[in-house]
Amino acid sequence: MKLLPRPVSNLFRFYYDGFITMSDWGRKVWTIIIIKLIIIFAILRLFFFHDFLKGEFDNDKQRSEYVLDQLTFSTDADV
Repeated sequence: MKLLPRPVSNLFRFYYDGFITMSDWGRKVWTIIIIKLIIIFAILRLFFFHDFLKGEFDNDKQRSEYVLDQLTFSTDADV
């Protein structure tokens, strides 16, 4: 039984082999990049970006109406 389709498996092997044959310097740089991305997308999101819509509105209909109003609202300065 195959776990992944062939193109996905080939893509994974391509990057895996490239990472394994990479120099120590390159591996350290990629490790730092991955750690920074985890910090940016996980930790900062938890502390600074709260779920505004879930806190302000009770159901999905109210949330969708609010988003639609915000996207389609125009002022005279925009014209």
